[in-house]
Amino acid sequence: MDRKTIVNDPEYGNKAEAFEAFDDIPTNPNLSNTIGDVINRRYGRRDMLRGALGVTAATALFGTSALISPKQAAAQTAANSRYNFDELTWGNDINHHIADGYNADVLLRWGDPITADAPEFDPQNQTVEAQLKQFGYNNDYVGYTALDENRGILCVNHEYTNEEVMFPGLGRQDRAGFEGMTKEIVDIEMAAHGGTVVEIQKGSDGKWSVNRNSWYNRRISPFDTEMTFSGPAAGHDRMKTNADPTGLAVIGTINNCAGGMTPWGTYLMAEENFHGYFWTDVVDADGDPDVSAQPEAVSMRRYGVPGRWYAWGQYYDRFNIDKEPNEPNRFGWIVEVDPRDPTATPIKHTALGRFRHEGAETTVSSDGRLVIYSGDDNRFDYQYKWVSRNVVNEETAVFGSSLLSDGTLYVARFNEDGTIDWLPLRHGEGPLTAENGFKDQGDVMIDTRLAADLLGATPMDRPEDAQPRGDGTAYIMLTNNTRRQADQVNAANPRAESAFGHIIEIKEEGGNHAATRGTWDILVKCGDPTVAEVGAEWNPETSESGWFGSPDNCAIDADGRLWISTDQGSNWGRTGKSDGLYALETEGDLRGHSKLFFRCPVGGELCGPYFTDDAETLFLAVQHPGTDGTKDFEGFERDSTFEDPATRWPDFQDGMPPRPSVVVVTKQGGGKIAV
Repeated sequence: MDRKTIVNDPEYGNKAEAFEAFDDIPTNPNLSNTIGDVINRRYGRRDMLRGALGVTAATALFGTSALISPKQAAAQTAANSRYNFDELTWGNDINHHIADGYNADVLLRWGDPITADAPEFDPQNQTVEAQLKQFGYNNDYVGYTALDENRGILCVNHEYTNEEVMFPGLGRQDRAGFEGMTKEIVDIEMAAHGGTVVEIQKGSDGKWSVNRNSWYNRRISPFDTEMTFSGPAAGHDRMKTNADPTGLAVIGTINNCAGGMTPWGTYLMAEENFHGYFWTDVVDADGDPDVSAQPEAVSMRRYGVPGRWYAWGQYYDRFNIDKEPNEPNRFGWIVEVDPRDPTATPIKHTALGRFRHEGAETTVSSDGRLVIYSGDDNRFDYQYKWVSRNVVNEETAVFGSSLLSDGTLYVARFNEDGTIDWLPLRHGEGPLTAENGFKDQGDVMIDTRLAADLLGATPMDRPEDAQPRGDGTAYIMLTNNTRRQADQVNAANPRAESAFGHIIEIKEEGGNHAATRGTWDILVKCGDPTVAEVGAEWNPETSESGWFGSPDNCAIDADGRLWISTDQGSNWGRTGKSDGLYALETEGDLRGHSKLFFRCPVGGELCGPYFTDDAETLFLAVQHPGTDGTKDFEGFERDSTFEDPATRWPDFQDGMPPRPSVVVVTKQGGGKIAV
């Protein structure tokens, strides 16, 4: 499927859905031993013996879960469940919903002022100057660092923009040759990308609010935020441009999806689909970018550069590869921001590798080192982790620490016997040599994907968020595999064109997250357990509301419990459910049991989630409400636009478009969530 097909196919009625389709186009030629192949060899015979085919198997694998209601499920599991709440009923409508006994209050909406001098949001009169002082668009990752018991700094990523519901009369700007786009609109959408750092405070009533007068408050954007580089690619020849002959300075960060917080409270922004922002005037007969004459052609093809999703390259040379072929090499990194010091220049840490980072979740290993898990969110790409050389202590736990530049990046190989090997990406070892195109460690990090190909890493089914628990356990979200071919169908992955994904649990050797070996297992296979050909696997006590598809982000709370948010994209119609937040059991007799806690308004994707240390506050981010899946939603069988959106959540005011927002969840009467 080429770019022209995706952009113009009515199946992909908005940019969010088209982005999901682009994620399903593999750029990895190394498909000889996929995770599907490994799972088939490991589980195929076992599941056949369990009766994993047909209606009989549905009962064997899923028990009566397909036949019980949420109330019946609650009655059966209440005594053993570690999640104490009454399950929400599944659905899809114009509002958000939370389990009984909890409040879900909107804290920040796109366009809300975050500084004392910021203007109020006016969707009819947007300006770049206003947007740089207002909350950005499509909030994704949410992080938090406490200042005291009732105050803290919220850090929020802004992944991308949906112009069709942002600007009056524009519609999908990446169709029909970007008709209607102007430099003014480009500047506003650039200002709406990046991140927000803002102080919030909890009042005597337990409600959270923004302190607009805080010194900490600021926007980070690709429009005007200066950044620098650290690590082996800093100053590399392939990082130098006309605007920056040193290779040490760059303006901004783009497509910031998930992220992480370091143990010392700095904010990690992951650059995911950076390739989509780059432009070329050279296209083939199908309208697809032609990079054959580019000096970086091999690398560009492997990373999908340029995507031509935006018109930025028509107005800014740095996003046009015909004029700045090295500029794409300056994106696809992990960016560190100091939330407590607005004067500190953000740092792109090149030792952590360049790929489509879904997140950057951190932990401290049992031997005291920093470990960061990060997936490359593309079908048939890889799972990575970073291990620092030195330990986390008072001297190293600082912004710009060598813990993020001195260490080893590893890529995962999942073996059919249930073991995992973490393969080091070090120049001069194995095939990572000059003979294979890697002159130095900078080359290895700029072309992390190509290096991982040569090492024989296992191509995965879109690895998204990866959450370490601290005890050597990590959970890997594999969101879907919509391009699986029929000849890959097997008992473990019986999913030609699967839309549902699965979750892998890793146990690192010796309980040490820094280990280079471990074991792996499948926690759940997602999808509807009542449809035998889907091949879903859940605990038999899971209710009709509890199963889900397309796991994306996740969090582990203070009690070590796993929470999953979903991103179904254009596959919404296959479940009929809105995206939401689920509590998933990982231990004991209820392992694999899931309960629905929160669900989004129509078209929204759920991001975050993030718990405060006391587990009494949960931050969620509802991204692009009124976009994904709206064509199939009863009463909304048309494209959602600024003038006629599928929902006007959260304001529900005439003339006000849907607004991506951060939601704060608290327990009515106070206390820990789900305890």
